[in-house]
Amino acid sequence: MKTSENFSPYTTFIFDLDGTLLDTLGDLAASVNYAMSRHGMRTYSTGEVRMMVGNGVVKLIERAVPGGRENPYFEAALDTFRQHYLQHSLDTTRPYDGIIDMLGELKQRGCQTAVVSNKFDAATKSLCRHFFPTAIDVAIGEHEAEGIRRKPAPDTVMEALRQLKADPARAVYVGDSDVDIDTAAASGLPCISVLWGFRDRHFLEAHGATTFAASPADLLRFL
Repeated sequence: MKTSENFSPYTTFIFDLDGTLLDTLGDLAASVNYAMSRHGMRTYSTGEVRMMVGNGVVKLIERAVPGGRENPYFEAALDTFRQHYLQHSLDTTRPYDGIIDMLGELKQRGCQTAVVSNKFDAATKSLCRHFFPTAIDVAIGEHEAEGIRRKPAPDTVMEALRQLKADPARAVYVGDSDVDIDTAAASGLPCISVLWGFRDRHFLEAHGATTFAASPADLLRFL
């Protein structure tokens, strides 16, 4: 794991969800392809869906639907995806190996934890309650209708810090994508990029990543 030479030990960890704490790719791909098939559109491989995720479900379906938002069936496909995913988000989704132990160790050492995700808010909260009922203190998903912008805007990170009453100077953002790198920068937080998620090291470095964790246990070195 590459680290900066000078940092204060972190006491607040703000995590991305998909590709960072949970391997959600199989269920996301299944719901995308269900929506595409339902509306007579092409389906995608899991690898193709992997490169579509990261900017929320609207952007995901915009990328999947031929012609994006200009397609007359875009809204119908988006609604079909949402309904299917809410019913099937636990079919194959699991925490990555080592995540539960890592979160448990953070809590034992008195750290605060939050999830901020571009997944819609109901799904974000539901998944965190299911998999991390005591390990995540605050979970915030996408709800731009209420005026809180999605990542990479800093709004959800700032809201998580506010709810935690956390010191931003002792907080770090942990994610697996270029969106997460940009979110951390917009929030004024350091970023740890994980190498087990939806983007590889070469991609992350090309988008400005400088600090990496090769496994969940690596994150404990920052305590």
